[in-house]
Amino acid sequence: MCKFSHLHVHTQYSLLDGAASIDALYKKAMADDMPALAITDHGNMFGAFNFVAEAYKHKNEDGSLKVKPIVGCEFYLTENRHIKTFSKEQRDNRFHQVLLAKDETGYKNLVKLTSLGFIEGMYSKYPRIDKELIHKYHEGLIATTCCLGAMVPQMILTKGEEEAENEFKWWLNIFQKDYYVEIQRHGMAEQDKVNAILLKFAKKYQVKVIASNDSHYVDQTDFNAHDILLCINTGEKQSTPALREFSDDDVSVKNKRFAFPNDQFYFKTTAEMKQVFHDIPDAIENTNEIVDKVDVLNLKKDILLPAFPIPKEFQIHDDANLNQWEYLKHITYMGAKERYHEIEEHIRERIDFELFTIKTMGFAGYFLIVSDFIKAGRDMGVFVGPGRGSAAGSVVAYCIGITNIDPIKYNLLFERFLNPDRKSMPDIDTDFDDEGRQKVIDYVVDKYGKAQVAQIITYGTMAAKSSIADVARVMDLPLAESRALSKLVPERPGVSLKRVLHAPLTGEKSLTEKEGLGGDELDAVKRIRQIYNGDDLPARILHEAEILEGSVRNTGIHAAGIIIAPKDLTDLIPVCTSKDSELWLTQIEGNVIEDAGVIKMDFLGLKTLSIIKNALVLIKQNHDVEIDIDAVPLNDEKTFQLYQHASTIGTFQFESVGMQKYLKELKADQFGDLIAMNALYRPGPLAYIPNFIDRKHGREQITYDLPEMEEYLKETYGITVYQEQVMLLAQKLADFSKGDADVLRKAMGKKQKAVLDKMKKQFIDGATAKGHPADKLEKIWTDWEAFAQYAFNKSHSTCYAYVAYQTAYLKAHYPAEYMSAVLNNAGAIEKITFFMEECKRMGIKVLGPDINESQIGFAPNKKGEIRFGLGGLKGVGEAALESIIEERNKRGAYKDVFDFIKRINQRTVNKKSLESLVYGGAFDCFTAYHRAQYFHVMPGDTSTTLERIINFGNKFQNNVQSNSNTLFGESMMMEIPTPKIPNCEEWTLTQKLDHEKEVTGMFISGHPLDHFRFEMTYYKIMKLADFNEFKEAITMHANPFQQFRLAGLVTGHNQRVSKNGKQFGICTIEDYSGNTEFALFGEDYVKFKDHFTVGSVVFVTGGFKTRWNKTDEFEFKIANVLLLETVKRSLTRQIVVDIEPRFLTEDMVTFIEKNIKKNPGKSSLKINLYEPKENWKISINTVEKGFEMNDDMAEFLMSKPELGVNVVGV
Repeated sequence: MCKFSHLHVHTQYSLLDGAASIDALYKKAMADDMPALAITDHGNMFGAFNFVAEAYKHKNEDGSLKVKPIVGCEFYLTENRHIKTFSKEQRDNRFHQVLLAKDETGYKNLVKLTSLGFIEGMYSKYPRIDKELIHKYHEGLIATTCCLGAMVPQMILTKGEEEAENEFKWWLNIFQKDYYVEIQRHGMAEQDKVNAILLKFAKKYQVKVIASNDSHYVDQTDFNAHDILLCINTGEKQSTPALREFSDDDVSVKNKRFAFPNDQFYFKTTAEMKQVFHDIPDAIENTNEIVDKVDVLNLKKDILLPAFPIPKEFQIHDDANLNQWEYLKHITYMGAKERYHEIEEHIRERIDFELFTIKTMGFAGYFLIVSDFIKAGRDMGVFVGPGRGSAAGSVVAYCIGITNIDPIKYNLLFERFLNPDRKSMPDIDTDFDDEGRQKVIDYVVDKYGKAQVAQIITYGTMAAKSSIADVARVMDLPLAESRALSKLVPERPGVSLKRVLHAPLTGEKSLTEKEGLGGDELDAVKRIRQIYNGDDLPARILHEAEILEGSVRNTGIHAAGIIIAPKDLTDLIPVCTSKDSELWLTQIEGNVIEDAGVIKMDFLGLKTLSIIKNALVLIKQNHDVEIDIDAVPLNDEKTFQLYQHASTIGTFQFESVGMQKYLKELKADQFGDLIAMNALYRPGPLAYIPNFIDRKHGREQITYDLPEMEEYLKETYGITVYQEQVMLLAQKLADFSKGDADVLRKAMGKKQKAVLDKMKKQFIDGATAKGHPADKLEKIWTDWEAFAQYAFNKSHSTCYAYVAYQTAYLKAHYPAEYMSAVLNNAGAIEKITFFMEECKRMGIKVLGPDINESQIGFAPNKKGEIRFGLGGLKGVGEAALESIIEERNKRGAYKDVFDFIKRINQRTVNKKSLESLVYGGAFDCFTAYHRAQYFHVMPGDTSTTLERIINFGNKFQNNVQSNSNTLFGESMMMEIPTPKIPNCEEWTLTQKLDHEKEVTGMFISGHPLDHFRFEMTYYKIMKLADFNEFKEAITMHANPFQQFRLAGLVTGHNQRVSKNGKQFGICTIEDYSGNTEFALFGEDYVKFKDHFTVGSVVFVTGGFKTRWNKTDEFEFKIANVLLLETVKRSLTRQIVVDIEPRFLTEDMVTFIEKNIKKNPGKSSLKINLYEPKENWKISINTVEKGFEMNDDMAEFLMSKPELGVNVVGV
């Protein structure tokens, strides 16, 4: 029976043009017994590596591949790839061209062509090649006449048969026996016309004919999903009439959208293809000739390291690797003398062991490369982290400056980094401050050449929520309903729409078991399934989103990964370009890039290093003190007091509420405690923290299963915390080799049962032979199996605990400077306000911008208060800020607004800049005037006061300029009267806050809701932005009739009269997130109108109900309105406080007792004492006397992160 293989196939890597996943294509090809499958994505080889790798997952019993992978590409061909300027008359005429790699040479040429398409031919979004490149790189490639968009078919359609024949002969001359006539039949008249001529050429020139289908999706039923994908690509709505004729996606026809002609562009079965080409069966058969010509490719390669230049005196071997090792050995021992001063025998043994392993594995060059760019970074003033990950276990890395933590001092293991028994690539990730990272990358590019350094591509896929959002936009679902639909998908990482729609809710492999869903999340899942099972627009959206979930939507750039190659990257792997980077990008993503034979290094930007760097600059500026942050003492009392009080907000790694709770009890007094806490505070080992703390403070006995275990478990009070402890104990107890100990560590972490069963015997046998009792060994092994999957890498924990300690040191000793640096690097407005709250708690005032005190960023003034930076004001350009500050530094503070306008350069400080400065409060220091006055327009005038001030400044500076050129200079200057600034009404607080938010994104002067943080946190109050979103898509929600609690500042109350003479009101309230309106009619108007006084802060309860006789229309019905300040008193039935006994102090008990006595009332207090370790709980209730919830109690509860607080409402 004649077999058929698809040789013209687009996968989802034909971005937003192909909807076929690679694994789905292979499944269908195998099910149909196809001998081969090609990948021919548009202009790129993004999917090629994964495509070939997928083929190797499916083998016959004899080891051969079930489906042979054929790597190809459908290129964009243009006349001259270098021309990038076009006009209406002179367009970029692009043609399509399929090329398939026949062998290794062909694959390399394919790589060259796709890479050069991006590097040299990129125009708009099209990587283009030309005939010059095809002529140069055609060896080992198979070409076809391709599709309707190719040169020969287009010549037939537009220029006639004669010119088409000349074009045909050009291709035939280049590719000869590897040139094929490709016939496609999708039911299009143009194809029929082209096919007739192509078959004529084939016969005349004896060129073989192959059949293909221009496959863009897997099954015919995927046609609509693919059509939606095209709309996502072009930004069109699906309702726009489709241009169903052959064209590129950039062809613009008025009121038409790009679309495929019909539903025939799918991955057809062999039977379907035979039916379509029943009259030319040879076209089916001839696909086998191409399949037979193609070699099976394996794209996995051994890694090639770039050649690192070394001094001549070390070039003593013929082998470059050995020469590099000699140099590495030299600089290691040089560094060891600096680090250790005296190299004792155990240090020498460790260094020699590491050097021997590095030599055996051939990785000396890797260490030299990393050491070199880290040294270069430090020399340029870049802040470099002390290390991260397992690399910190290397003494060689420590000696040559890659890391800054002594592995011997902290018992960190080299074999955790490089297993001497198993060759695997080293992985040294390096942290740099955010700005410095780019400097180091630039250094690497300069050293190795732009053609040898690249960033790594990432592929953004359509996840569950984004697939719904994209499809909803294309299918024209209103935005609010789209958001509501997306919100029904639970907020869990990696949750899939397919499982949300189809997985069992409870039981084995259910959403409850696997994703951990419960309560409201399961209600949302039930609602989305209810919608899915309907037949309306939201139902159709969910069906299409389910098909498109996981599709590759776009490309991005890996945040950290950098490739350094030994030669031009285009000789090794396909590369592309991005408008977001000057460097090339690999077309292969990071998780498999090293399998392709190039080394990946992570250059990470760590914001914490930027904070430290910024803080040190401010400390130098304010105190004239230079701090060597790597030399701060690790036993500083003030720093440990900060940890003991859990004042860690803004520091690295230790700032979460849960961590603060444990820090208060831990009372860390040595650096080792921080390393351990950093490792323990994560899912799994979290349960061991109470034991760790109790053992540290003598409340629990420290025990060891075997006395021999004390050596390695003593530092963690007998608890196994680190992977390194398991490795060391396996060596000590059972004579495991270093390599075997690492294999054990890895097997336990990854739960590799077969490996563990084998190693358990090795452990028991080895340890029994040393005289250890078998029952104890069984217990030890069971404990390890339970814990090792959670056990943490001590090397990483040590490095990051070190950085954390440095931040705590700075916060403890230079709080204003450190918190200024934190604020400067906070990013989001929510984070800035959060850290401003911490400053307030610390007793540090954070003041608004001030023209005489503010720097560009947050910075302390002479009183130790932090000033908002002028750079945080929108609309004030960088040049304006530099000009203002430079003038202030040169000639002193500005005396008033007129002195300011006289002195500044109005070419850089324009009207828009000045308005932003006023709005943000930067002129409030000129106390003679308030903000509203600057925008006041006097009766009969058209200019604002600010405009008149600007005009005065212009006249003054022109006068100075003209008089500076006269003989008498300033003595002859005409006196220009300063404009009078009339008084006017001050802005209301709301107006003032609105303007502040407009230019800073936040309420500098403080929002009235700031006083109600307890209420906003514990009384189930919904943000107004979320309420508005709910209101706009009410029918999409699982429970549209739920009751709402809302709170906000009343900013408007318009009282009106209806047509029938009845009064009604429109009230507006605002919170941090936005505002909303309520309409008050009839009884509600009479009942609630007086509560909505502008400036009041109100608490509103109510719910939606359907309008009279209109079941699809809803209105919000207010149930009650209170002043928010009364809510604590009137709506608190009970306060429930959960606390572990260890956190209960005498001061707490005293405060609670006094507060209850001082504030008698009807609320009750319930304290749950619970012990998670022993799993018991005792509840204590106020019985005889209740109390009234009050501000002091609220502030107390908010200030104690160790307390779990719940308010039971009335």
